[in-house]
Order: sequence, then structure tokens, then C-alpha cells
Amino acid sequence: MPDWAVAVISLVGGLVLVWLVLLLILWVQQRRAGRTMDWRQIMRLVADVVVLLKRLIADPGVPRGTRWWLGGLLAYLLLPIDLVPDFIPVLGYADDAIVVAIALRYAIRTAGRSAIERHWPGTPEGLESLLSLVGAR
Repeated sequence: MPDWAVAVISLVGGLVLVWLVLLLILWVQQRRAGRTMDWRQIMRLVADVVVLLKRLIADPGVPRGTRWWLGGLLAYLLLPIDLVPDFIPVLGYADDAIVVAIALRYAIRTAGRSAIERHWPGTPEGLESLLSLVGAR
């Protein structure tokens, strides 16, 4: 097998392994919170998360670096290209959930939980689910 093929296979295998580990961490965190993983409920939060991101990006009280980070996340969510295509069952949406969780954890650390709560457009239950998903509950 050519060296370039080994490199490509290794890269793809490494990415798959990283995503599986992140999925496992997300699952463990949900179990610790005493909740089961309901992907349909998580996907319903996507519209609220997009509005939240737009509001946080527009807020001058949020640090500039955080706004850039969240702008990148918003672009990732809105672009049709994903790391794992959405037509793949469970994993297709899991990569979006993982990326959102990582970015929102960063936003909570830098901008504060109060900024997230202030700009949240959805229901209090949706906010609680989101905070639980990102480990900020």
C-alpha cells in the first residue's frame, strides 16, 4: 500500500476515534446528570442555538475572541458541509452537538453564564437541556 494511502487511512481513523471518544464523553455527562440521551430533543434546540449565537455575536459585552469563535460555530452550523454528513443516523447530528457543546462551554467560560441566559430565546427547559449538554449545569 502506498505511503499516502496509509497516511489518509490513519488520518480518517484518528478522526473517527476522536469523534467516538467525544460521543462517549457526551453520553457519560448526560448519564451523570441523570438524563437519557434524546437526540430529537437536542435537534429541536438547534434553531434556538442559532438565535442565541447571533445574539451573542452582536453583543459588544461579549469578548471579541469569543464572538469570533461563535461566528465560526454559526458558519459551521449553517454551511451544508459537515465533518460527518447529517444523513448518517445519529452520528450525523452528533458531530454538530459536540461542536456546539465545545463552543458554548468556551463561551460560558469567557462571557459568563449570565450572557447565555440573557440571550436565550427558547424555553427555560430548553436552556436547562442546553446547559446540561455543555456541562454547565
